[in-house]
Amino acid sequence: MNDMAVATADHNARHWGYPHPGPAKPGSAMHFEMFTQLLRATYNPYKPAALNWPKLAPEALARITSLPIWDIAVQTENKAGARIEFFAQTVKEPALRDALTHMAGEERRHRDVLSRLVAAYDIRVKPDEYYALPNDAEWGFLVTGYSECLDSFFAFGLFEMARRSGYFPAELVETFEPVIQEETRHIIFFTNFIAWKRATMPWWKRPFFELKVAAVYVYLVWERIGLAKAVDGLEGADANFTVTGSEAIAGEMDTAKLIDICLTENDRRMAGYDARLRRPTTAPTLARLARLFIRPKTS
Repeated sequence: MNDMAVATADHNARHWGYPHPGPAKPGSAMHFEMFTQLLRATYNPYKPAALNWPKLAPEALARITSLPIWDIAVQTENKAGARIEFFAQTVKEPALRDALTHMAGEERRHRDVLSRLVAAYDIRVKPDEYYALPNDAEWGFLVTGYSECLDSFFAFGLFEMARRSGYFPAELVETFEPVIQEETRHIIFFTNFIAWKRATMPWWKRPFFELKVAAVYVYLVWERIGLAKAVDGLEGADANFTVTGSEAIAGEMDTAKLIDICLTENDRRMAGYDARLRRPTTAPTLARLARLFIRPKTS
């Protein structure tokens, strides 16, 4: 694509409004149409094979290749695509199934991007591991969706910190930017799927579903604690960039400043999508609560 086409595709991937006015209450036909149309309406048709991997100065190359994130990142994208596609096969609504299948394709494209990155910079990663799909397709999708909601919030801030500090060269930031923005769309879609499911679910199924969601959160917290203790010591992990790369990128950065950047970037990346669509709230709410008790460092 030429520069104008690239700029147009990037703009369209970041800005979208459902063309019909009116309220979009979760569970309504309009809300269902909105969130199931979101991903295709904002699709950025970039091709991993056409991405430009800039030549890096020796010190920048050493920083990138030393990050302990690449094995986990590739494995995470492998599992995400497989889980979402598996769940899509269980969905009866054609529009929702189509949206999920599209989302799975984007996750596989993320994996392709990461594979080309590690090849371009000669980063050694472990061979792909066999991944057995979970018996409960919905459980796998919930783990993937809630994991992305939590991790993306911090990844937005860390990516911006890496850009400001020069930890990631500007050319590499530009190359990887579409992947980061795609995650924004994914978590908005997931959040609205959950809102729709809760609104349309028979009352007698609600307690079991809420218990399943609580179990997913327990699993994700346990997983990240395990990764924090030993990056290579937890098999089947889903946590990625935010857990294993934050210390290397953030260094001694003021925690209050880090939270502020995460909040600002989260709002900025989501601002262009229809305001009637729900946004993830758990990570931002917890961050704002923590920020009340964390004061900026004084120089």
